[in-house]
Amino acid sequence: MRHCHWLRSAFVTAFFYCALAVTCLGQSVDQSSLDRIMTESLKAWDVPGAAIVVVRGDEVVYLKGFGVRAISKPDAVTPDTLFAIGSTSKAFTTAAMAALVDDGKMAWNDPVRKHLPGFRLADPLANESVMMRDLVTHRTGLIRHDLLWYGSPWGRDEIIRRIGFVPLSFPLRTDFQYQNIMYLAAGEAVGHTAGQSWEELVRTRLFEPLGMKTANFSVNEVINVEDRATPHQKVNEKNIQIPWRNIDNVAPAGSINASVAELANWIKLHLNEGRVGGKQIISAANVNEMHMPQMVVRIEGRWKLFFGEPETTQLSYGLGWFISSYRGHKLVGHGGSIDGFRAQIQLAPAAKIGVAVLANLGNTQLPEAVAYQVIDLMLGLEPRDWNKRLSEESKKLEAEGAAAVKARFDRRVPDTRPSLALADYAGEYENPGYGAATVAVDGEALVLRWSFARLKLEHFHYDTFTPGRTGAMAGEMIQFYLNPEGKADSMIFQGMRFRRVNR
Repeated sequence: MRHCHWLRSAFVTAFFYCALAVTCLGQSVDQSSLDRIMTESLKAWDVPGAAIVVVRGDEVVYLKGFGVRAISKPDAVTPDTLFAIGSTSKAFTTAAMAALVDDGKMAWNDPVRKHLPGFRLADPLANESVMMRDLVTHRTGLIRHDLLWYGSPWGRDEIIRRIGFVPLSFPLRTDFQYQNIMYLAAGEAVGHTAGQSWEELVRTRLFEPLGMKTANFSVNEVINVEDRATPHQKVNEKNIQIPWRNIDNVAPAGSINASVAELANWIKLHLNEGRVGGKQIISAANVNEMHMPQMVVRIEGRWKLFFGEPETTQLSYGLGWFISSYRGHKLVGHGGSIDGFRAQIQLAPAAKIGVAVLANLGNTQLPEAVAYQVIDLMLGLEPRDWNKRLSEESKKLEAEGAAAVKARFDRRVPDTRPSLALADYAGEYENPGYGAATVAVDGEALVLRWSFARLKLEHFHYDTFTPGRTGAMAGEMIQFYLNPEGKADSMIFQGMRFRRVNR
């Protein structure tokens, strides 16, 4: 009887999802409602331009551009306008891995060094055990350490070498820690195994069979395309144009530039178990593996902002995709963010519905707000005011960050003095992973130079200094340590200990 009950339940579940898919596929699409969602959202978020594609099954049911490519000129965004898609590129890296798994050249659980011999982690146990799957599920135990690549002078091999000296913050496979450099390592590993670069592999195994003829991998390529968006950032409540950010040194984690028109076939691949236009590009088994939960994600902080709690009740990470339980439906999606651009791709696989939204303004939640509204509309769910809800959550998160900086400054001990004269802190400091930092005296202040950063420091208290309350490193604390002879011999910067190399 127990087995019969299970069979009946399985049949009812399968029937429900089949019926849902057939119903959704058979319905007409409310074009005017989609137009309204986009126009209202652009106004709510004050975004210069955006583009959207909605796919149902193997059909594009909505494809449009809105607004302008740049605020300095009237050229309209079109479905073919190229945007930086940021971390939605990660799924292309895992799809390239899947292609090699299909070929028998790689397995998800292969040791990383089988495919990237120079790779290492600082923790001996993690170093011995780390697998390819770990790299692309954000569970190596390394926190972001994004300043090793963002604006840094180092190339891919050097970044991977340096991260090998950085201590893990958590044991392997115990906590979800979003980590771009591990995706760089994964991209280099698949390229090494395929005997070509990551870019060449993605182009030949994915872009070409999907007909993605204008999509590319670098600022150096996109600047030659006329129909491209310009990145914008909001400064003092006003949108300004900013330069494209070159991230070639971490490309497999987020460097792809694409249009919504060409992302349509990418969405179809994931809605149709790897088949597009009659071609099996990736096996159904490996598409399903990519969409399978691998690591639990706590719905808090920035993940609470992006995934719409309380509508999302469970969140996990697959292989290049977030998987969530949203109002009773499984969603598979990923966002992207790089200077001046935001992106979101969201799939409802059971209903065979997918949407991609690209915007040319940084730090906006328009792509998520639009994607949730489109999913609600296409699944026939009661609408929610996602523009309002995500705006409120974004302001709350921003306020929490400002409050944390304020609290740090509130703990400042007044009327203290440095132990040493400023010149006695000056010198060269080094960390095995983060490299060299220089501390010098400029007038009556210390200046710290590291990578792209030049920070003028003010005295905080005792032997601790800070670049201040505002700026990219707001609230950062640089703490100097003295040896038994009373000389500065190390400092903590970016949570890392730098040891003085000259006296």
